Amino acid sequence: MDEIAAAWQRERPGTPVSSIGIVTPLWRLAKLLGDDRRRVLGAAGVDTATLDLLSVLRRGGPPYTLSTRELSRRSLITAGAISQRVARAEREGLVVRRPGEGRPRTVLVELTPAGHDLVESTVDQVLGREAELLQSLSPEQQEQLAGLLRLLLKDVQHRLGDDRISHVGED
Repeated sequence: MDEIAAAWQRERPGTPVSSIGIVTPLWRLAKLLGDDRRRVLGAAGVDTATLDLLSVLRRGGPPYTLSTRELSRRSLITAGAISQRVARAEREGLVVRRPGEGRPRTVLVELTPAGHDLVESTVDQVLGREAELLQSLSPEQQEQLAGLLRLLLKDVQHRLGDDRISHVGED
């Protein structure tokens, strides 16, 4: 990264290059972490989108049921994407859909026992692996980095007028 910044300074004096030392490692880390997460999930037999759906339902607490609108809001993705995820998870027996009570167009999505078991086993594998990958940083350094990244993310979202967050490596 230092070589890249130096080359731009040599070729285009005055070009701002300070971001290279931050943005380039973030892109590289995002790629490495995303690829590793996909490997872990592949070994567990689940994809990122399905785990995200199941995790949102699981974190919602008993009875592990949310409307498709709430799933979309909590997942930070479109209603169409939620519909596709729910349909796929339903085919796999991980969730069931049912109409909402008192609201004709509301669709509720409920975690099945199979979906609950899958998210329980998979989330430990994913979070355990990610904790392992962060071991080179002390708990204090991890906390400091998390705080700085939250601050940077919030500011960049504000500057871009976009408060949505997508998952790395997803279309």
